[in-house]
Amino acid sequence: MRSEDDSDLACDVSRSVGGCAEVPIDVKAAAKFLGVSPSLVYAYVERKQIPHYRMMGRAIRFRLSELAEWRQQFHVNGGINE
Repeated sequence: MRSEDDSDLACDVSRSVGGCAEVPIDVKAAAKFLGVSPSLVYAYVERKQIPHYRMMGRAIRFRLSELAEWRQQFHVNGGINE
């Protein structure tokens, strides 16, 4: 489930386009979204375990929608009553 903070990161309301376009986020924002440290995000990138792309060869960026899908694969339905 996405919170308002997630949608703020994911959307850049562009009046010229008239809709919500996804804005690429950096390592720090991705780490916050995933609830892990930036160093762990860098480790995932180095091992090619997380969806990412590079801008201008060095800057690592992520699409929030891809991170949400990637994070969902680790979701465990569990608990006492389930």
